Amino acid sequence: MSPQQTIAHYRVTGKLGDGGMGAVYRATDTKLNRDVAIKVLPDSFAKDPDRLARFTREAQVLASLNHSNIAAIYGVEERAIVLKLVEGPNLAGPLSEEQTIPIIHQLIDALEYAHEHGVIHRDLKPANIKIDPDGKLKLLDFGLARAAETTQVPSSPLADSPTMTFAMSMPGVILGTVGYMSPEQARGGRVDHRTDIWAFGVDILASVLKSDVDLTKVPARFRPLIGRCLTRDVKHRLGWIGEACLLLDPPPETAVPKSRYTTAAAITALALVAGLAIWKFAPPPADPGLPAFVRQVGRACSSWI
Repeated sequence: MSPQQTIAHYRVTGKLGDGGMGAVYRATDTKLNRDVAIKVLPDSFAKDPDRLARFTREAQVLASLNHSNIAAIYGVEERAIVLKLVEGPNLAGPLSEEQTIPIIHQLIDALEYAHEHGVIHRDLKPANIKIDPDGKLKLLDFGLARAAETTQVPSSPLADSPTMTFAMSMPGVILGTVGYMSPEQARGGRVDHRTDIWAFGVDILASVLKSDVDLTKVPARFRPLIGRCLTRDVKHRLGWIGEACLLLDPPPETAVPKSRYTTAAAITALALVAGLAIWKFAPPPADPGLPAFVRQVGRACSSWI
């Protein structure tokens, strides 16, 4: 599209870039007098029912996600998705540790939210991450996203383009970008939220290094996290993106239990000890002013004395 062309009440003012599912343009919303981004499906794609369905799915995925670190959708027009315009550069390194930490935490929040809502991004890379002038991270381009389910995908040779395609029962399904694909994604295996965790680890490397991957050159603070993200065996990879915070900022051993299971065990043990002490030193009738659950624990403990 050229400048001054219109889609509904949006006037195109320039091109921002190209994505796997269409070109993205800067435009003016002439009704609300604001700048927006518009992703437009090419004519050739519009004639392909499968690509049209995936384009529609992207709009539906974005509409289902409401998070400050995920670029918002404003609406849908014919063959076009209207998005919040995110100013600022794409994520690029190398960055200092002080610069990297807040970015990592924001990306963790965005991915955890998406995964909790059943969405796998599948094309996580610096080109799909922007940092606005206020330092706020925005995760973009859910055009390759899918519902979090495991589906066996037959493999095929790599395509020549930076974005790879595998033969499927639905022809031309785009799976991701070379260099950021997890091993299971690249070989056409089963894919779940852990494929985003692999790409997350690669993104961190891209932020702190410009040379080949060598964890000895990575700041010590990031090594445990990157090591768990870039484990080729998906069963040994970080299981949930929220756990990344514990590897990045581990709690003091004596201050915070290591897991919710440890927390639950500690609470249970304290409650039992409290109940036992109350029963031995304040035998029945129990003080009615005590919380009911403490009185119940005390009664349960009486059978062990």
